[in-house]
Amino acid sequence: MIFKNLQLNIDIEDHLFNSLYPLRIKKLSERHWTPVEVAKLAADYLVDKPQCKVLDIGSGAGKFCLIGAASTKGIFYGVEQRKELVTLCQSIAKTHHINNVEFFHSNITEISFSDYDAFYFYNPFYENIDNSLLIDNKIVLDEKLYFTYSEYVENQLKKTPIGTRVVTYWSMWVEIPEGFDLEFTAYNGKLNFWEKKF
Repeated sequence: MIFKNLQLNIDIEDHLFNSLYPLRIKKLSERHWTPVEVAKLAADYLVDKPQCKVLDIGSGAGKFCLIGAASTKGIFYGVEQRKELVTLCQSIAKTHHINNVEFFHSNITEISFSDYDAFYFYNPFYENIDNSLLIDNKIVLDEKLYFTYSEYVENQLKKTPIGTRVVTYWSMWVEIPEGFDLEFTAYNGKLNFWEKKF
């Protein structure tokens, strides 16, 4: 019913979507997972043509990808370094027959952006500099990694073609290279829509 409503463009409350997750993952939602309304706005902007390949950088519990896949004609890919979250996302997608989404276990530095058309970025590296609410203790966190990963994303985005779209949520913009114009913002500047102009 949740995904059917998304396909029909019927609004879904966050608490309802979050009921798909185990309690521990559900409790992390407010701080770590994209709200439904934000995910829909971002996905609608990023998918500017059918079959557009959207990469979620640090997909976590897969919420953005699952919502985007259900509500647009894009193909969504989530890269996540926590294997158990990848397994959980894959299970939800399979159970609910969301076929235009794929999750894989990897580090962002192993991903070539040339395989994708558009990108979503919900500040996935921030836990390296703020450990006030950790997802878990299963990965190594280090302040240097925040800058290493952000620089990698920036360098990959530099290589993308003109017209590439990016959406950032709760970002400090350090990963956005010159050449990307801020098209518009929402949620008091927290949600930002970019397009590469040169």
